[in-house]
Parts: sequence; C-alpha cells; structure tokens
Amino acid sequence: MLAVNSRAHVDCVSRVVRNADRHTQAPVPPLILDSWRRSMAQHHLDPGSLQGPRILSHTLLKECRERSELFMRVASEEVTQLHSRVRHADYCVMLTDALGQTIDYRVDVNIRSDCRKAGLHLGTCWSESEEGTCGVATVLTSHSPVTVHKRDHFRAAFIGLTCSAAPIFDPQGQLLGVMDASALQSPDDRRSQALVQQMVLQSARAIENAFFMHSAQGHWILRAHSTPGYVDSQPDMLLAWDNDGRLQALNSKARQALRLRLGHLPEYIGQVFDLDALHGLGDDTSQQLQWRGESCTLQARLSAPRQRPRRAQVAARIADSAKIDPRIEENLRLAVRIKDRDLPILIQGETGVGKEVFARQLHEHSARRGRPFVVLSCAAIPASQIESELFGDLPDPRTGVSETGTKGLLVQADGGTLFVDEIGDMPLGLQARLLRVMAKGEVVSLGESARHKVDIQLVCATQRDLAAMVAGDAFREDLYWLLGCARFQLPPLRDRADKLALLNQVLAEHAHNSGGALGISAQALERMLGYPWPGNIRQLRHVLRYACAACEGATLQVGDLPLEIRGNQPTAEFADQAVSPQRQLLLDALIRHRWKPGDAARSLGISRATLYRRVNEHGIEMPGKRRSS
Repeated sequence: MLAVNSRAHVDCVSRVVRNADRHTQAPVPPLILDSWRRSMAQHHLDPGSLQGPRILSHTLLKECRERSELFMRVASEEVTQLHSRVRHADYCVMLTDALGQTIDYRVDVNIRSDCRKAGLHLGTCWSESEEGTCGVATVLTSHSPVTVHKRDHFRAAFIGLTCSAAPIFDPQGQLLGVMDASALQSPDDRRSQALVQQMVLQSARAIENAFFMHSAQGHWILRAHSTPGYVDSQPDMLLAWDNDGRLQALNSKARQALRLRLGHLPEYIGQVFDLDALHGLGDDTSQQLQWRGESCTLQARLSAPRQRPRRAQVAARIADSAKIDPRIEENLRLAVRIKDRDLPILIQGETGVGKEVFARQLHEHSARRGRPFVVLSCAAIPASQIESELFGDLPDPRTGVSETGTKGLLVQADGGTLFVDEIGDMPLGLQARLLRVMAKGEVVSLGESARHKVDIQLVCATQRDLAAMVAGDAFREDLYWLLGCARFQLPPLRDRADKLALLNQVLAEHAHNSGGALGISAQALERMLGYPWPGNIRQLRHVLRYACAACEGATLQVGDLPLEIRGNQPTAEFADQAVSPQRQLLLDALIRHRWKPGDAARSLGISRATLYRRVNEHGIEMPGKRRSS
C-alpha cells in the first residue's frame, strides 16, 4: 500500500496530466509537464512506484566507463571542484554519459549510504523511459539546463530529491553527458535552487570548453569574451578551423551566437570574421575583434595549431602504413576505391578493433575528405531518440525548447560521410527510412513536409551477426543486401601482424601527451605480445595507460602491468566477449528493451524460457534479481 505522500503525489500527477489541455495553470513548468505526459502516455510508468533506479552490473559499468574514458578524464577535476562548492549543503555531484548512466560521482562519506539508497550512486540509470521525469532525464530530452525539484519528479521514489542538471556538448554539438547536483533535503521553494543550478551550468560549460580545447589541438582556435579578463579563464565562445578556413568545432555559446546573428551555422571562419583582422590577433594577449559586417566587438585571442609528431598522429589512426598489418592496409586501399564510387560500406569486427578509426581513415583518404564526417552511434542513444537524431525535427511551439529545431545528422553529413555505428541496433522502421534516403537522396525532418536533397556516403559498422538477425527478422533483408557487396572484416588484435608497431605507437602517443618517454623491458614486452587481447586495441590502450601511470622509473616492467597481463590470462569479462558473441547479443537485446525479458526474447526470435536459460549460462545479472537479493 502506498504511503500517504506517495498517494497524494499520484493524485496530483494524474490530475495535472488529465487537465493539461484545458488551459488551466499547471503547478509545474512546461518542460516538467511535457515530461510527465510522456512518462505516463508514452513510457507507461507508474507515478506511485517507490522502486529505485536501475543499476548497471559491474561488468556493464566498466564497459560504460571505458567508452567514456576521455570524457571522464577531462571532466574529473571540474566534478571535484563543483562538489567542493556544494558539499557543505549535503549535495552529491554526478556525471552521466549521453544515455543518463552515472559514470562518475562525488559525495561526502557521511551521507554516502543515504544517497545510495536514494539512487544517487555510480552506475544508476536515469533515462526518462525508465525513471520518468528527473533532472538528468529532462536534460537528455530537452538539451537544456533544468532544476527538477521535489514533487516535479514523476515517480514517488524521488519526490524528496532536488536535482539541478545541465547538458555537456562535444565540439560538433552532440551531447556528451550531463552534470547533476542533487540533495536529499532542501526547502520546498524551487527558487532556493537557483544558485546551485547556476553553479552546475558553469561547471558543465567548463567541462565542455576543456573537452573542446583537448579535441581541437590540431586546428586554429579562437577564444572570445565580451570582457578582456575572461578570455582565458572563462571564454564565452570557442571556434576552431583548419588551414583551409573550414570551421571544425564550436562550443555551445558560439553555436547560439552564430545562429542568432546569421540564422545558420557557417562553413568558413571568413563568413564570421574578417580574415585580415583574424591574422592580426596574437596568442600572447587578447585584442579587440569585430564581427564581419557589424560594429560590435569582442575581446579575442588566436592560437595556432599544435603540430603533433607524425608517430602520435598515426597512433591515433591505427598504425603507420609502412608497418600496418597487410590485411588492414589492403582493406583500406580497396575501401577507398569503392567509397569513391559512392557505394555503401559495412565494417565488421569485434568490439575494440577500431571500426570507427578505420571509417575515419577511409573518409580522410577519399574524395570527400574536405566534407563533414558525421557519427551516429545506435548503441549509445535510446532507440526512441535515433529517429530525431538522424532526421532532425521542427521546434516545439509548446515548450519553446528550440527556436530553430534540430538539424538531423543526415543533413549535417550532406556532401560528406555518415558513419552509422552498430547499425544492428537501429529499429526496423528507421532502417526502412534510411533505405529510402539512400535510394532517393532526400530527407524529410520529423513534423515537416518539405524535402531536402542530400548527397551522402554511407559507412556502417557492427560487431553483430547481421545474417543471423535477418534470419530472426531483427534486421531488414533489403538493407543487409545493400550493405552486402562492400564488407570489410577487421581482424582482432590477437591475429594482427603489427602488434609490436601498435604497442610502440601507443607508447609514443603517451610520450607526446605526457611529455615523458618510457621504454619497455623485454619481459614486459614478451607478456604483452603473448597476451590474446580479447578487448583488442581499446584494451591495449587502457592497459598501457595504466602501466604508464603505475611505472615509477623510465622503463615499464612486468610489475607495472595489470594482473591479467602479468598472468597472461584475460579477465573474465573480456574472456566472455572473446569466446561468446552470443553473450553480447543477449546483452544488446536486454539493454535495448530496457531489461524486459519478453521484448528481448521476441527481438531475438526465442522463447522467454530460452532467454532465461541463456542468461543463466552466460552469468548475466538481471536487474530485478539484483534488487531482490
């Protein structure tokens, strides 16, 4: 039986949603009201539920954190700084990825247990489809900063919390994750959270700018602010462009400013500022810079590209062509020839073998190298959001979330390459729409009737068995045959002939980034060359990063390596991935269907009993079982 407060919350949510279209004043902001509607009508959630959020297993959390390793590293210091500013009021600070999964957090030890009981903990999942209206979920759907205060939450389990959250975008405008500060207790008035929300937003922008500076090192970078003293410490706008003047990266403030002034995002820096004026800027101090065609000025500094050593550049792109595995080299050579004939391409291989790196190499060696390379990861965003990411949508007149709507990735990739990672996770209906786009070269945004001509090179990647998915009606046969002619299988690291070159190049990359070169002992080298590397190149990079951090001298020793490398045995989780692709298929289906056994079983074409048997065979922990244990 529900507690009194929970029952009252259910009555309030039901009444507000039921009367929402009667032009009555809702007791919550429009963003919250829209989320309540979706939580009830679309996600079929129970507002009276007292169950906490889903928590990732140790294995899934580790995989999730590995995928976000660079993001976490860049954000770590700011997460700590924000916590130091709000800890006195008993706030917990969380960092989530673009799926709302908590990958890092800070909390004082005296309230850690209470926060964990409330769901404020590492590995908790905060998507709207699972948890309803909450701080992280509302940011994921609106891409705007928000405070979800106490009874703004949809589910009764969270009505005691106050959560202020803000989005963090990458230099291409894609969502990286969410910064959130939450407390178990706070005044009832939502306005009491204004200062905390402002601090969260500032921290999110600081992480965004730090990620921008890390990602744009090889380009010209302009830092700008209306006030001279803030150009270096807190620049409002960051813009990066290549030697041809083509804009490669913008932070959020720059995107907003350019859309406001020009009505669109320009392709070249010369469309924004006078080139002669830009060339007159220096890197030693800020100077005034005038907008093209306007009298308004900014304080700005210009930094020249940082040239990386050739070895470090190559290490980030698999390997030097002189030392590259002959199969990789032949695949790349043939793929470039095929790509320039505008044929769709499919890249297959185990997780961590470098499929996206291969796709980027392919783009950079093709006739489209000066055009956009746009990435859609079907496994990294909820299935319900893939359509709007791919096709874009019109602005919502009710919420006012966006004045211009969202330009889809298909339009963004016009003239260039669209890389669809984990194509097997794309819903069947969207597979059909993607086929029509490729056939007709036209895109229609959601809610729009006008058609936009696009010229796109399609490159897809998967670690799944698409033929088996076709047989199980989980993948469209016509799309499978469209991708069937130009397929490239990337070998796992254990089978590659260039392991030594790769190892040396990753060490050279570390030396460039850290400023200190490390050698490797013969014994440590023997252990690494003899290891089967079930996690492939991704695992190699993490192992060497760990070893470099553990090393106290100038040479990596056996004792600096992780235990599984020292013992020359793969860890259990990597062994599962290496010998059992069926385990990965099961995990993919369960995650995609929010751990609902019936839906996952139907997507795989098996019975629930068979699904449970295979889950037990592969040692997969179901969320419900974890909670009841």
